[in-house]
Amino acid sequence: MTLYRDQAVVLRTQKLGEADRIVTMLSRRHGKVRAVAKGVRRTKSRWGGRLEPFVHVDVQNYQGRELDVVTQAEIVDPFAAMMNDYERYTAGTAMLEATDRLTEEREPSLRMYLLLVGGLRSLDAGEHTPSLVLDAFLLRALAVSGYEPALDSCARCTSPGPHRWFAVPAGGVVCTACHPPGSVTPGAPAVALLGALLNGDWTGADGTDARTRREASGLVSAYAEYHLDRRLRSLSMVER
Repeated sequence: MTLYRDQAVVLRTQKLGEADRIVTMLSRRHGKVRAVAKGVRRTKSRWGGRLEPFVHVDVQNYQGRELDVVTQAEIVDPFAAMMNDYERYTAGTAMLEATDRLTEEREPSLRMYLLLVGGLRSLDAGEHTPSLVLDAFLLRALAVSGYEPALDSCARCTSPGPHRWFAVPAGGVVCTACHPPGSVTPGAPAVALLGALLNGDWTGADGTDARTRREASGLVSAYAEYHLDRRLRSLSMVER
């Protein structure tokens, strides 16, 4: 077996046997990996809280055929502040779930790793409204995965906007000639907010009102779940 060391964010865990746990993590250089942490569920486990969801760790694994084996893990950042805040915690949970859905095992994804670490740091620091951090993360994560929404020109014919229609299956805003049945007509401020979040313009995003944020969040949720081909269960817990 090959021994390797990397930094990773724990996405989720599941029980294995009486004392072990399978830890799914997104690593910087090796992509998403699943590894067994032996004895982690014992009261006197040497792992402590180092292999729990959200925790950013420096980890050493043995690479196996199906599951790796964790041999060492040291905390880089526990993101502890967000654990005691419902809004930040639930937004972070949705980020972990989306990351798990958008990544493949052992496929390196440095951009997704950096995006997740940056998003969790922002949530932990309380720099912005949690729902805005989540929406920004989802839009950028989808863009990294090849599903960036068209916001400035028609997603079908590429005619320059602004356009009044938004069609999730089409891939974003669409012109009057191209809009399919089921298209919606969001307000211009909501579309502008999507653009600000996608481009990291927090000056423009932080100044929006609650109604605009809710409308934009609805579009982001619909767009994310369409391209993930399933519902994100944790989104139902997020306060928007």
